[in-house]
Amino acid sequence: MGPHKNLRVWNESMELAKKVYQLTASFPREELFGLVSQMRRCAVSIPSNIAEGYGRGTNAELVHFLYISLGSSNELDSQLELSRRFSYITDEDFVLVDSLNNSVNKMIQSLIYVRKNQSREASPQPQKP
Repeated sequence: MGPHKNLRVWNESMELAKKVYQLTASFPREELFGLVSQMRRCAVSIPSNIAEGYGRGTNAELVHFLYISLGSSNELDSQLELSRRFSYITDEDFVLVDSLNNSVNKMIQSLIYVRKNQSREASPQPQKP
Protein backbone atom coordinates (compact mmCIF):
# COMPACT_ATOMS: atom_id res chain seq x y z
CA MET A 1 0.00 0.00 0.00
CA GLY A 2 1.38 3.39 -1.03
CA PRO A 3 2.16 5.96 1.65
CA HIS A 4 -0.53 8.28 0.31
CA LYS A 5 -3.23 5.77 1.25
CA ASN A 6 -2.34 6.25 4.91
CA LEU A 7 -3.03 9.98 4.73
CA ARG A 8 -6.27 11.34 6.14
CA VAL A 9 -6.34 14.01 3.41
CA TRP A 10 -6.16 11.38 0.66
CA ASN A 11 -8.92 9.29 2.26
CA GLU A 12 -11.15 12.34 2.82
CA SER A 13 -10.59 13.49 -0.76
CA MET A 14 -11.56 10.03 -2.01
CA GLU A 15 -14.80 10.35 -0.03
CA LEU A 16 -15.29 13.83 -1.51
CA ALA A 17 -14.92 12.43 -5.04
CA LYS A 18 -17.46 9.72 -4.25
CA LYS A 19 -19.95 12.27 -2.92
CA VAL A 20 -19.48 14.51 -5.96
CA TYR A 21 -20.23 11.57 -8.27
CA GLN A 22 -23.34 10.73 -6.26
CA LEU A 23 -24.44 14.35 -6.15
CA THR A 24 -24.01 14.97 -9.87
CA ALA A 25 -25.86 11.79 -10.87
CA SER A 26 -29.15 13.69 -10.55
CA PHE A 27 -28.08 16.81 -12.48
CA PRO A 28 -29.99 17.70 -15.67
CA ARG A 29 -28.93 15.72 -18.71
CA GLU A 30 -27.83 18.89 -20.53
CA GLU A 31 -25.15 19.38 -17.83
CA LEU A 32 -23.53 16.00 -18.47
CA PHE A 33 -20.73 17.48 -20.58
CA GLY A 34 -20.69 20.79 -18.71
CA LEU A 35 -20.89 21.18 -14.96
CA VAL A 36 -21.10 17.45 -14.20
CA SER A 37 -17.95 16.70 -16.16
CA GLN A 38 -16.07 19.64 -14.64
CA MET A 39 -17.05 18.79 -11.08
CA ARG A 40 -16.15 15.15 -11.45
CA ARG A 41 -12.76 15.94 -13.01
CA CYS A 42 -11.96 18.36 -10.18
CA ALA A 43 -13.03 15.90 -7.51
CA VAL A 44 -10.96 13.08 -9.02
CA SER A 45 -7.98 15.39 -9.50
CA ILE A 46 -7.66 16.08 -5.78
CA PRO A 47 -6.72 12.58 -4.50
CA SER A 48 -5.00 11.72 -7.80
CA ASN A 49 -2.53 14.57 -7.48
CA ILE A 50 -1.91 13.82 -3.82
CA ALA A 51 -1.03 10.26 -4.80
CA GLU A 52 1.13 11.36 -7.73
CA GLY A 53 3.01 13.84 -5.58
CA TYR A 54 3.76 11.19 -2.98
CA GLY A 55 5.01 8.90 -5.71
CA ARG A 56 7.52 11.44 -6.99
CA GLY A 57 9.91 11.12 -4.07
CA THR A 58 10.89 14.73 -3.30
CA ASN A 59 9.26 17.38 -1.16
CA ALA A 60 9.46 19.92 -3.98
CA GLU A 61 7.54 17.66 -6.35
CA LEU A 62 5.06 16.70 -3.65
CA VAL A 63 4.37 20.36 -2.91
CA HIS A 64 3.90 21.04 -6.63
CA PHE A 65 1.22 18.34 -6.89
CA LEU A 66 -0.39 19.42 -3.62
CA TYR A 67 -0.81 22.89 -5.13
CA ILE A 68 -2.55 21.29 -8.12
CA SER A 69 -4.88 19.45 -5.71
CA LEU A 70 -5.54 22.71 -3.90
CA GLY A 71 -6.42 24.40 -7.19
CA SER A 72 -8.86 21.61 -8.02
CA SER A 73 -10.47 21.96 -4.60
CA ASN A 74 -10.86 25.70 -5.18
CA GLU A 75 -12.42 25.07 -8.60
CA LEU A 76 -14.82 22.59 -7.05
CA ASP A 77 -15.80 25.23 -4.51
CA SER A 78 -17.03 27.51 -7.31
CA GLN A 79 -18.76 24.68 -9.12
CA LEU A 80 -20.61 23.63 -5.97
CA GLU A 81 -21.77 27.20 -5.49
CA LEU A 82 -23.00 27.37 -9.09
CA SER A 83 -24.83 24.07 -8.62
CA ARG A 84 -26.59 25.47 -5.59
CA ARG A 85 -27.46 28.73 -7.35
CA PHE A 86 -28.87 26.82 -10.31
CA SER A 87 -30.89 24.70 -7.82
CA TYR A 88 -29.25 21.49 -9.04
CA ILE A 89 -28.48 20.61 -5.42
CA THR A 90 -30.28 21.28 -2.17
CA ASP A 91 -28.88 23.56 0.48
CA GLU A 92 -28.43 20.50 2.67
CA ASP A 93 -26.36 18.67 0.03
CA PHE A 94 -24.39 21.83 -0.62
CA VAL A 95 -23.49 22.23 3.05
CA LEU A 96 -22.44 18.57 3.33
CA VAL A 97 -20.20 18.48 0.26
CA ASP A 98 -18.91 22.04 0.65
CA SER A 99 -17.95 21.30 4.25
CA LEU A 100 -16.03 18.19 3.19
CA ASN A 101 -14.30 20.13 0.41
CA ASN A 102 -13.34 22.90 2.85
CA SER A 103 -11.93 20.34 5.25
CA VAL A 104 -9.87 18.71 2.47
CA ASN A 105 -8.72 22.14 1.30
CA LYS A 106 -7.44 23.03 4.79
CA MET A 107 -5.65 19.70 5.13
CA ILE A 108 -3.91 20.23 1.78
CA GLN A 109 -2.85 23.74 2.85
CA SER A 110 -1.47 22.36 6.11
CA LEU A 111 0.42 19.61 4.32
CA ILE A 112 1.92 22.16 1.90
CA TYR A 113 3.05 24.27 4.85
CA VAL A 114 4.65 21.29 6.62
CA ARG A 115 6.39 19.98 3.51
CA LYS A 116 7.69 23.40 2.47
CA ASN A 117 9.17 23.89 5.93
CA GLN A 118 10.76 20.43 5.81
CA SER A 119 12.36 21.36 2.49
CA ARG A 120 13.78 24.55 4.00
CA GLU A 121 15.17 22.69 7.00
CA ALA A 122 16.81 20.10 4.75
CA SER A 123 18.47 22.77 2.57
CA PRO A 124 22.02 23.63 3.55
CA GLN A 125 22.25 27.03 5.20
CA PRO A 126 24.83 29.46 3.87
CA GLN A 127 27.90 29.74 6.04
CA LYS A 128 28.52 33.08 7.73
CA PRO A 129 32.11 34.38 7.39
